[in-house]
Amino acid sequence: MSETVQIDAIDRRILAELQADAAISHADLAQRVGSSSASVWRRIRAMESAGLLRGAIRTVDAARLGYGVNVICNIRVRSHSAEDRANFESFVRSRPEILECFSMSGEWDYLLRVVARDVADYEAFLMRTLLNHPSVATASSHFALSLTKHVTALPV
Repeated sequence: MSETVQIDAIDRRILAELQADAAISHADLAQRVGSSSASVWRRIRAMESAGLLRGAIRTVDAARLGYGVNVICNIRVRSHSAEDRANFESFVRSRPEILECFSMSGEWDYLLRVVARDVADYEAFLMRTLLNHPSVATASSHFALSLTKHVTALPV
């Protein structure tokens, strides 16, 4: 588990603003949080050095790119050896259609969020790729009917 980073109220406001708009200028950010541009720059660098802030990204509308299907996929692996887990997790990191992967407690070993263009696209990935991985024993897929909420901003 990562060490918790201590931040103050201005840092929290900076984080909230950056999560809303990663492309905001330091001058505009400083104005919004009530600080100087130089102070904001130093605070951002300090939070980056502490590992609190990572790379700035832009979000992309999956549906507009043709990825209209979201699948939650539960995975049970054949073996829990360190080598097999490492191989499976390396495979997951290499697959662009797998957006998220959680190691789970309980009945299933992993939970994946997978995007696909349509059901046939997902079926091809499942049958030809995922289930063919030597670490995978079985999978259970759940298709999202709609997206009610999707945020990337953490409560600060």
